[in-house]
Amino acid sequence: MTKQMCCAVLVLSIVMMLLVAGCVTPPKGTTTSSASGSYYATETTAQETPASPSYVTAVTPFVTSTSGVQVGSSQGSNPYATPTPISADLSCLIYQNTQFFSYNTTAIAFDLKNPPMYITYSVVPFNITNTKYVKSGQGSNSMITLQYSDFAPYSWFEITVLDNATGDVYLDDGFGPYRTPNPLSVYTNATLGPILNSGDLHIEMTGNNITATTGIWVKPVGNIDDPQNQSFPQCQYWGGHPQNYLVSPTQTPTPTWTAVNVQTPND
Repeated sequence: MTKQMCCAVLVLSIVMMLLVAGCVTPPKGTTTSSASGSYYATETTAQETPASPSYVTAVTPFVTSTSGVQVGSSQGSNPYATPTPISADLSCLIYQNTQFFSYNTTAIAFDLKNPPMYITYSVVPFNITNTKYVKSGQGSNSMITLQYSDFAPYSWFEITVLDNATGDVYLDDGFGPYRTPNPLSVYTNATLGPILNSGDLHIEMTGNNITATTGIWVKPVGNIDDPQNQSFPQCQYWGGHPQNYLVSPTQTPTPTWTAVNVQTPND
């Protein structure tokens, strides 16, 4: 083979290798320029985190309050634990929500097919300091000024359960002993129910100047699809307690009286 022929074969081989290299498809991605040229950034797909099971539906408040209450909505969250064996009479916590209320309303809906339903609440109200003038006693006409802490009249929390189709009210209760014009109970921790009406229930939680935690309890059997394969944060047997049965009775605090000023005796 002559020298010219060897050179021709070598050139032809190089040309063929360049053609093969030009047919390679670059990886899919975004082309980015840099000082040294272009390179390909590999395209990644974000993985979705599955949401926790939700047994209630967030809805718009049923009725706008006539007292100038501004309505809004927020959805509670449910922390789920290890599955609990479900019996026909066992009630479980299907909804729990803690929030601060300032003339706003949270509304949810639940189709209660197998009553009863129980609703628990726990509130942290706002307190105020009151002043009272009384006689010092022991035959003296001198007056002393006493100060004591009490619940603020503008600190209240109300739970209302209605029939979503008819608007019939099945339950209307909560905390607010000094609320006007419609006072509520003095209990800061209570269980309301049982609600024995089946159907599409509309549940509203509203209040002002108060932090409230609300829990809704129903029997999973008959109300929740495939209850044996669901996880609930807490379950218990209620046993048909009457309305306003207290889980742990909370006594009204006895006012602490403090003399802050002694005035001149009245003759």
